Amino acid sequence: MIITYLGGEFVKVQFGDITLAFNPPSKDSKLKVSRFGADVALVSLNHPDTNGVDSVTHGERKPFVISGPGEYEVKDVAVRGLQTESLYDKEKRINTVYTVSLEGMKLCFLGALSSSELPAELKEELDGIDVLFVPIGGEGVLAPSAANKLAVTLEPHLVIPIHFEGIGAPNSLKQFLKEAGEEKTTPVERLTLKKKDLEGKEGEVVVLASSF
Repeated sequence: MIITYLGGEFVKVQFGDITLAFNPPSKDSKLKVSRFGADVALVSLNHPDTNGVDSVTHGERKPFVISGPGEYEVKDVAVRGLQTESLYDKEKRINTVYTVSLEGMKLCFLGALSSSELPAELKEELDGIDVLFVPIGGEGVLAPSAANKLAVTLEPHLVIPIHFEGIGAPNSLKQFLKEAGEEKTTPVERLTLKKKDLEGKEGEVVVLASSF
């Protein structure tokens, strides 16, 4: 599995011949758009910063779009969408948290989540997370301190912060790393990951430098 961060909340996950795109920005967003063909597009929030399905449609390669709560299975990828709330762009909105199971690993993408206080039943669904993508930019999503608090509570093997490049409050990444005690973390361009690589890791923070 190869994970790449493309700014905003845009994350690309590749494994084998399959490509997943999480929260791609649209042409109406102020965020830069990186275009490629995806097999599955997961949209957490109906907003130009996160619903740019067209940007991950290339030629005849059109993604299967998942844009809300429910259970889905596409090309051996099992996805579950769980409804939460967001105050993104100063407006109360529905935000979908996604869990994705592939290659023996469980990914959790929190999207534009704005509160670290999750209902008990939702926490149960988020048990056993291998890789957690958490928004850290404040301004309608989790602030750095709240993001770290939730990450600690969910006990993933790896934590990957999003919503800090081209979006969110200034210095949010620096603040998050300080909260997590990971100030010396060096950003990497992409993360290549196998199940065995998670052994012995408990809440380790991996910062992906924006590849756009």
